[in-house]
Amino acid sequence: MGTLEGRVAIITGAGRGIGREHALLFAAEGAKVVVNDLGGAMDGSGDDRTPAQQVVDEIKAMGGEAIANADNVADWEGGQRLVNAAVEAFGDLNVLVNNAGILRDRVLVNMTEEEWDSVIHVHLKGHFVPTRWAATYWREQTKAGREVHAAVINTSSTSGLLGNPGQTNYGAAKAGIGAFTIISAQELSRYGVRVNAIAPAARTRLTEATPGLGDIIQAPADAGAFDVWDPANISPLVAYLATADAPETGKVFFVQGGQIRLMQGWAMADSIEKNDRWSVAELQSEMKKLAAS
Repeated sequence: MGTLEGRVAIITGAGRGIGREHALLFAAEGAKVVVNDLGGAMDGSGDDRTPAQQVVDEIKAMGGEAIANADNVADWEGGQRLVNAAVEAFGDLNVLVNNAGILRDRVLVNMTEEEWDSVIHVHLKGHFVPTRWAATYWREQTKAGREVHAAVINTSSTSGLLGNPGQTNYGAAKAGIGAFTIISAQELSRYGVRVNAIAPAARTRLTEATPGLGDIIQAPADAGAFDVWDPANISPLVAYLATADAPETGKVFFVQGGQIRLMQGWAMADSIEKNDRWSVAELQSEMKKLAAS
């Protein structure tokens, strides 16, 4: 039996890249998979149902169970239909992997309103909507007296957690996903739901289009060498976090190749203090101590 035997999982953006690798590994580990993908271009335009169905066909060819779904994860009714599709097809829902995303890179002074809104919409709202409907399902299961062992795995990025020029929209969305992960983990624990996030580094359509990365992330010339940028390297951690008894929640993990690192968020550091209100003149002098730390 696989580590995900009998688990029902929704994976968004699963038609290509990292999401596809998630879907294939989940199925190999025994999960029943809802392969969600609009099949759009990197900037979110267009739609093509073929990639999702191709992944479903691959899963069925290896003896697994899967269905394709093309609902828009950032659409309110679409998110509900996505969750309902899993329950109607497989009788339950245990795992939600929020992976769908797009890029509209532009330096801040040239970025349009539409470029900002579209990226925030797909990434941040596209995490909120499916999670909200999945959480509602798990809350109702708990209220009905059923023991729930559910997992949500979100997809953040070092572009948001550490910063990357040219990606204020993408980075803001990914930083928001980090905060969304921590808070939703705190809220949903009462319903038997764990929530974690990954910040993956792998070769995908999006990273190949990221300035400065395209030449770095190529596959090694030696076919026998370990490819640290292979998107399949990311999926074992996601599958582990999706198991019924993994204890982690409210965590964000960087993962690349064979490396997994726990990310630390904002934290209080050095301080200046006085038992009274500061004057601006005092701060002109004292703030230098924080700037130097």
